[in-house]
Amino acid sequence: MISDVEPGLPSAYPSAWEADVVLRDGGTCHLRPIRPDDAAGLIAFHSRLSERTVYYRFFAPYPRLSDRDVERFTHVDYDGRGALVATIGDAIIGVVRYDRVSDDEAEVAFVIEDEHQGRGLGTIFLEHIAQAARERGVRRFVAEVLPENTRMIEVFQHAGYTAATAREDGFAALSFDITPTASSLAVTHAREQRAEANSVARLVRPRSVAIVGASRNPMSIGYAVARHVVDGGFTGPVVAINPNAGDEAAGLPCYPTLSEAPSPIDLAIVATPASTVADIVHDAAVAGVHNLVVVSSGFGESGQKGWAAQQSLMRMARACGLRVLGPNALGFINTDEGVRLNASLSPHVPACGPIGFFAQSGAPGAALLEAASRRDLGISTFVSAGNPAAISGNDLLQYWEDDDATEVVMLYLESIGNPRKFSRIARRLGARKPIVCVKAGRSTQGAPLGHAVRSTQMRPEAIEQMFSQSGVIRTETIAQMYDVAQLLVTQPMPKGNRVLAMGNSDAMTLMAADAVAGAGLQWVDPPVVFDQRSTPEEFERALAAAADDPAVDAILAMYVPGLHDTGARAAAAVRRVAARANTPILAVMFAVEGAHRLLDGRAPGPLEVGAVPTYPAVEDAVRALAAVHQHVVWRQHASDTPVVPEGIDVEAARVMVNMLLAGMHEQRTLDASAAAALLEHYGVRLWPHRTARTADEAASAAAELGYPVVLKTVDAYLRLRSDLGGVYFDIVDEGDLRYQFAARLADLEPLEYDRLVVQRQANPGVSLVVETAEDPLFGPVVTFGLSGVAYDVMGDHAYAVPPLSAHDIQELLDRPRAARLLRRGGSGHAIDRELLGDLVARLARLADDLPEVARLVLRPVVASEQGLAVLGAAITLRHPQSRTDLPARRLLG
Repeated sequence: MISDVEPGLPSAYPSAWEADVVLRDGGTCHLRPIRPDDAAGLIAFHSRLSERTVYYRFFAPYPRLSDRDVERFTHVDYDGRGALVATIGDAIIGVVRYDRVSDDEAEVAFVIEDEHQGRGLGTIFLEHIAQAARERGVRRFVAEVLPENTRMIEVFQHAGYTAATAREDGFAALSFDITPTASSLAVTHAREQRAEANSVARLVRPRSVAIVGASRNPMSIGYAVARHVVDGGFTGPVVAINPNAGDEAAGLPCYPTLSEAPSPIDLAIVATPASTVADIVHDAAVAGVHNLVVVSSGFGESGQKGWAAQQSLMRMARACGLRVLGPNALGFINTDEGVRLNASLSPHVPACGPIGFFAQSGAPGAALLEAASRRDLGISTFVSAGNPAAISGNDLLQYWEDDDATEVVMLYLESIGNPRKFSRIARRLGARKPIVCVKAGRSTQGAPLGHAVRSTQMRPEAIEQMFSQSGVIRTETIAQMYDVAQLLVTQPMPKGNRVLAMGNSDAMTLMAADAVAGAGLQWVDPPVVFDQRSTPEEFERALAAAADDPAVDAILAMYVPGLHDTGARAAAAVRRVAARANTPILAVMFAVEGAHRLLDGRAPGPLEVGAVPTYPAVEDAVRALAAVHQHVVWRQHASDTPVVPEGIDVEAARVMVNMLLAGMHEQRTLDASAAAALLEHYGVRLWPHRTARTADEAASAAAELGYPVVLKTVDAYLRLRSDLGGVYFDIVDEGDLRYQFAARLADLEPLEYDRLVVQRQANPGVSLVVETAEDPLFGPVVTFGLSGVAYDVMGDHAYAVPPLSAHDIQELLDRPRAARLLRRGGSGHAIDRELLGDLVARLARLADDLPEVARLVLRPVVASEQGLAVLGAAITLRHPQSRTDLPARRLLG
């Protein structure tokens, strides 16, 4: 493969090993392979180590490194010997290395500067050096540690691997396999969650704030931000930073630079021209600032030059251990009484409430906030990232998982930089706290300027189905997102799908029936309908009885006021019943002014549990209810674990793939025998076939396999397509075979094929397609559908992102519109769903294990009650792009 190593670095330098990482306390540092020019930095690093740390690493006093040591430590081949350094700014704060002791075993050791011990760097080191070593064929680590060095021993033992420990000559000798396991990945993900949650907590809960660019000009952005912070009631000290403003700016004490401010500063809000931000980042690092909110524009959203400036800003900030919200951000708001911080360009601060709200774009953020307030939706934390170059929606999901003030999450997304990680986090969080999302850009799959996102080759439906698989409630519009959110924050979730309509209008009842049926919910018959003479007391009694009825899972309370009726008494009746009911009640009150206030029953403020969500139309209410019901159904399987099929040889498959790609710069399409051999490692067997160059060979093959047989071209694509002439069926005897063999070869003569494939014809059944693809953005994706016009012309595809649980697989099989043909009865055909599910599970595992498999197509897969027949396979291999969600933690962008 062509090298992309920067000039001046060793030719073998593995740039892919570089990573920015979040430490346990929320700070960041940079990891990279060690280089020969690190000699001076390594000497300085060693000189800062305490005698105890040196003794633990070298088992003896070692006050200084010799020239020979420095030469050996900094000159590695990144194969038999590899090493990573952790840096903040220009300083090395830790080193980890492996030295191969056999073909698949290496000794590992690391040392961390005393000041940075206890920040979780040791576990991050182990994750990254293990990943680097695995790429070089190492499968096992060994280490010798002094018994009293308990911290290092715990790093190895608590990494999730199974470590064997022995005592030898006064040392603790550890050894462990470094292949990622479910246990090791669970440990990594738990540590990742804590670190990223702490990082966001440091951002949104600062003890002190500085506004860089605050001025005396009331029309300036810096002035506005400063007043928002102060007027919002922030509980900590606030200073202005402006070298040209004197001693005061925006009513705040002012200092020329962050490093000259008198007290430690946790958060700096930057509102200066883009050209000045790089110097501010350097000043912030010197001053010990933890986080920056950059509201300045002129970065990635402004074109190529701005994009380069944005990338440079991110590299500099991460190298200095800083995290950045933005650039081009609206900012954030924390309504917690202990913080009360409006660190944003929005003058509007929503009421405190249980919703965590992340908006990816800065521009509509203020409008989104105002719209939420009009709905009385209270916010715990609002974050608008602008160009999400550093802090992303995934980070906020990690934070909200542990935030007691947040019960519901709303997301406005324009791009997803790491869908695999998003899916993993959302699945875990959504099991406890519902996530409601609007994803813009559905028709284009594009991302706005300034978003550091890989392109995707998947159709828009793939993202929708990834949301569904992850338990995210996706809505088409922002208004619909608010419809769902107000139901979630006020009412209990429905236990089922049975909906009772109750109201004083036959017309509304008919509309409700249509809406319920269209949403896939179950209509409870008969509805309860009153006439205009009925009293609110009668309405309340009937509503209370329905709320206590175990055959009712949700109630639509609909009301049209009569002459001289304000609707207040009916609203009060609904409110009283809802306050004590365990059944969700949704209100639709036509022409009732201030209905949501009447149903809340309190002074202006955020909706709370017990308030009744009100909707202007029956369809809006039913749509929201159906979305929440689907989430309830998903939760029943949220904790399901991925299927692990038996009889899989992952290691043999990896060896085979590496051999097939050795020396290849481009992709490679496997022939039929190689495809069959690779599938065999995952327990997938192709229907028996033979290759024949002559009619005699074809006749011999047919006699061995048994009639009837089919003839196929050897072309990797055409052999899967009977509709394109690549397959000829129903050959029942030798005479027919010889005739068709000659005819097929003549037809294929322009393609220069000199042989055909003979295969026994499978029993009749439903023809299916199962595919996998390695997408640059999503990673592995499984696609399923019914072969033919539905799949090829109408695009009737279902998608899922591995790893897959048994429920995920069954959902995948049911999702195509044509899936009704797989059910017994009517025009449907009975099939062995268990075997089909097992096949999908094996392909999902293969796709997850082997990113080198760029595309795999099983077509046709003939399914019947008697079993499955995989009649054709096409596999393309390619050197993969690094996935976005690797076992070793890293920041993207």
